Amino acid sequence: MLKGIPKVLTPEMLKILCEMGHDDEIVIADAHFPAEAMGKRVIQYPCISAPEMVEAIVKVMPLDTYVDAPVKVMSLVESDIQKGMKTPDMWEQVRARASEIEGFEVKLGEYERFEFYEHARKAYAIIQTGEERQYGNFMLRKGVVLK
Repeated sequence: MLKGIPKVLTPEMLKILCEMGHDDEIVIADAHFPAEAMGKRVIQYPCISAPEMVEAIVKVMPLDTYVDAPVKVMSLVESDIQKGMKTPDMWEQVRARASEIEGFEVKLGEYERFEFYEHARKAYAIIQTGEERQYGNFMLRKGVVLK
């Protein structure tokens, strides 16, 4: 047992986060994401939401302060926008919580759907959650611990 580590972070997950270097990316994917088709390292977390997993990771992994947006989301596709879909509330929840944990204003960037998939194929790992809401995909860029 360790102190200060969110209980959701298993030894396997902590190993992955430790192995990652500055500028590596990790995908927190929703239940709809084709994770197994894309990732070399895929960990299944079916009993947690995407925002909860992002929060647990940001508590132990620094986000990159050298890029404009260390957290990226998959942009809404035009057909969903035309159907009246709005920006998901969870995006702002994740941004606000990450900012609170990090102590600086975390910005969210967006990748078009297929651009997100391309980056996901290159990501260090994909963590597939049980998130059932659409557009519950987040890509986190690892930074360095600054003292």
